[in-house]
Amino acid sequence: MRAVDGVIRTRLHSDIVLIRQVAEYIIAAGGKRMRPALVLLAAGAAGYDGRHHLDLAAVVEFIHTATLLHDDVVDASELRRGRDTANALFGNAASVLVGDFLYSRAFQMMVDVGSMRIMSVLAEATNIIAEGEVLQLMNCKNPDIRIEEYLQVIRFKTAKLFEAAARIGAILADAPAEIEDGLARYGMHLGTAFQLIDDVLDYSGDEGETGKHLGDDLAEGKSTLPLIHAMATGDETQRRVVRAAIEHGDLNALPEIRAAIMATGALDETRRRARQEADLAIAALSTLPPSVHLESLLQFAAFAVDRRH
Repeated sequence: MRAVDGVIRTRLHSDIVLIRQVAEYIIAAGGKRMRPALVLLAAGAAGYDGRHHLDLAAVVEFIHTATLLHDDVVDASELRRGRDTANALFGNAASVLVGDFLYSRAFQMMVDVGSMRIMSVLAEATNIIAEGEVLQLMNCKNPDIRIEEYLQVIRFKTAKLFEAAARIGAILADAPAEIEDGLARYGMHLGTAFQLIDDVLDYSGDEGETGKHLGDDLAEGKSTLPLIHAMATGDETQRRVVRAAIEHGDLNALPEIRAAIMATGALDETRRRARQEADLAIAALSTLPPSVHLESLLQFAAFAVDRRH
């Protein structure tokens, strides 16, 4: 990961000062670096022993960071990882344009790796992520969204990059189809579990640990799984409160919303689904030979559902 950070800093360079400032600010904020780590671990588990996994780990982090820059503008977010968002500090225009720079730099680096198959996987992933963003936008302030519709947003917007990260590790190693497909399924289920726990933490996390304000999703009118469950199982009063809060993005109702979520067991239900996804991720690794990389992938699945940040 230190080597990946070195690649990131080298490839962030631009003669344009503002690009360097915004890009370095968001990258320096850190984060869990799960997606680039997944590239490294998948490549190692599949038997790769070259150096391109470092470049592709940085590519995946650039793509992810670009989506964060754009997300924060769309959502008008002010806090991420316990710091001011880039758009709050540098403005929306700079954030969007530097996000574009990171996307284009990522594709420059893909070309350097020289694998048309990897370029195809990552090009498809970025396109599906964009579709997921639009789906989420269309679903905002819609209290009648179904679980299947919400899970589609998760799989497009979040899980697709996890899936791509794991798949390109296998492609680098020229792994057999069953190993590549297993790692891709692992990434998809891991990413889904990860997002479901994010949904839980949005209503139950410690802001000092999560680095985000509680209720951010509610403020944006996002109907996440805890709210969907509360709407489906709550009494008439609870459903009315949740519906109104989603339709208006009303953070003033957060205490009542949290009470409804707790009373209906919505957080426990969301955690249960996340554990199911983690179990499916673990099962997808059955074709891999024993290795320290495999052990780390198994630990990743446990972390995705047990984390508090």
